[in-house]
Amino acid sequence: MQVETFDPESTQAMTDVSRGGLSRRELIKSVIASGAVVSAGTLLVGCGPSGETPVQAGGVERLISLNVNGKVRRVDVLPQETLAQTLRYRLGLTGTKLGCDRGECGACTILIDDVPIYSCSTLTHSVKGRGVTTVEGLQAADGTLHPVQQAFVDELSPQCGYCTPGQIMSAVALLKTNSNPTREEARQALSGNLCRCGAYDHYLNGVMRAAQEA
Repeated sequence: MQVETFDPESTQAMTDVSRGGLSRRELIKSVIASGAVVSAGTLLVGCGPSGETPVQAGGVERLISLNVNGKVRRVDVLPQETLAQTLRYRLGLTGTKLGCDRGECGACTILIDDVPIYSCSTLTHSVKGRGVTTVEGLQAADGTLHPVQQAFVDELSPQCGYCTPGQIMSAVALLKTNSNPTREEARQALSGNLCRCGAYDHYLNGVMRAAQEA
C-alpha cells in the first residue's frame, strides 16, 4: 500500500482553517479542484549511466504517448507500471489518490474514454491511444469548476477529502450517461468509492444538485 503524507502547505492550510484564516468551504474548493493532499513519494526508475532508459530486445516500448486531459504527453513507462503510478509520479497529477492500491477503495478512480476505472489496477501501456481524464482535467481554463465539483463545494460534501477526487470522477461519469439520475442510481454509481468518514449522503446530495443545475 502506498503511504500518503500531507504536504506542508496543505497542513498549514488546515491550521489556517482552525485559526479562521480560511473558511471550510474555501478549503473544500481547493481539495475538489485539484486534490490538495499531495504525496511525497517517488518512483524509482532504472536508467543507464547517461540517464537513458535501456531497451531490451523483444521488450515493451518504454517511451509512449498518453492523451491525458486533452494533451498528448510523452512518458517513459515501465512495462509493469500502473496508470496511477504514472499519473502521480511521472506527470505530477496527484489529484488521483492511492488508497488500497488493489482496486477496492476507488480513491484512484479516473475516466478512460469517459468510463470510470481504477487506475491502480490498470497498466499504463494498456491505455495508449485512449483518452485519460483526471480530476485536474475537469476544471476550466479560467478556473471555473465542473458542475459536479461546484455542487460538492456547495453541499460541503467532503470531510477529510481524500476520497473526493474518486467520488467526483464516478459522479461525472454517471452524469455523462444519465443526466437525470434517481438518488438510488447515483448511489449505485458511487458504490465503488469508499468514504472512511461516512459522508455518503453528502456526496449523494452533491450529485443530485449537480444533476439539477446542469
